[in-house]
Amino acid sequence: MNDDGTAAGDPELIVEEHGRVLVLTMNRPAARNAMSQGMAHRIAEALDVLDSRADLAVGVITGAGGTFCAGMDLKGFVRGERPVVEGRGFAGLVRRPPRKPLIAAVEGYALAGGFEIVLACDLVVASREARFGLPEVKRGLTAAAGGLLRLQHRVPHHLAMELVLTGRMWSAPDAAEVHLVNRLTEPGGARDAALELAAEIAANAPLALAASKEVLVRSADWPLDEQFDRQEEIVAPVRASADAKEGATAFAEKREPRWSGT
Repeated sequence: MNDDGTAAGDPELIVEEHGRVLVLTMNRPAARNAMSQGMAHRIAEALDVLDSRADLAVGVITGAGGTFCAGMDLKGFVRGERPVVEGRGFAGLVRRPPRKPLIAAVEGYALAGGFEIVLACDLVVASREARFGLPEVKRGLTAAAGGLLRLQHRVPHHLAMELVLTGRMWSAPDAAEVHLVNRLTEPGGARDAALELAAEIAANAPLALAASKEVLVRSADWPLDEQFDRQEEIVAPVRASADAKEGATAFAEKREPRWSGT
């Protein structure tokens, strides 16, 4: 066993392609996939690949060994390591998620930084036995990797306050009731269900997907009288793209479109 919690010779992050979907599996199961400095950099590199390749449309991030991620690797922290990537933040993700859609597939625990990874994703698929939580206040810390910034916009305000200030764990069925979780699965089924959802999304035009995500994310604080003009800056290139022409042509010819990402 390596010091980082992986078996000798095993990578900290497993990256696989499933058609137009890029799957990232955090692979430190002996450490409950706690985020190490090395894994954070590997995630950032994989997300750069996702965004740069026209043949990839959607990402899925999950964890090995029945756990999503238990947060920061405290042993690494004691050694002076921080699992932060400049410009991308904790886990190479939370400060600057990819332009393309990213789905969290959650089994077991998604705690502290692990939950903050989930909150940085666009969709969430979770096992009924999954548990979420921001226990930082119990450790004299704050959920500064996006938890305090994002949770209040994902769930009702007073629920966000309760979860943050108590630091208690929260079940996936309860999260699904307030629509934080898109799809619930039986234990062990989150990855497969996330891949099904990703394939449904990936069947659509990649430029349109990225632009739609960007408008949804950025428009929250746009002034009302500027919203349509700002949206136009993002969507106009999509309208002029080869994929837009291909989508119309495929519809007229009653066939599936062949997206080029241009």
